[in-house]
Amino acid sequence: MGLAVIEHTEYPFAQGDLSSDGIQWSAERDTVGAGVDVEVESVTVKPPALGSLIEVEFGLTAAFRAVSSATADLTYKWQARNKGGSWVDLHSAVIKADIGTTYVEESRSGRFKTVTNFDSLPFEVRLIIQCDEVAQGRAKVKNSSYIRVRYSAS
Repeated sequence: MGLAVIEHTEYPFAQGDLSSDGIQWSAERDTVGAGVDVEVESVTVKPPALGSLIEVEFGLTAAFRAVSSATADLTYKWQARNKGGSWVDLHSAVIKADIGTTYVEESRSGRFKTVTNFDSLPFEVRLIIQCDEVAQGRAKVKNSSYIRVRYSAS
């Protein structure tokens, strides 16, 4: 019997009560200390059948702002890892200088080839932020964010 290539898509972020405008967000998360990573949201992707990971496609959207400072710089990045393993950056850290107090939406998308520490099922994905000012960074993840997995199963 040959290998079957399976495609599995999840929209695992920002689940909860339905909204009147059709857009759901995760709970807002705030930074505490300056320069300290805070996890905004973390999910585990576990397709119904397991196999060998071929490729992962991401469409990830979040919104960022400062709590009350006009001069706060916010840094964010999306990461993934084999369940319980070491985190792998999905892109370089993004710095939003003087982000302001109005939410700014940012998306990161594309196909990610497997690498050491992110090459098996199940896996975890998270968004982390930090801010250069104490208790000023704030972020949330949009419900339209998705993860599409291509893998082979016997």
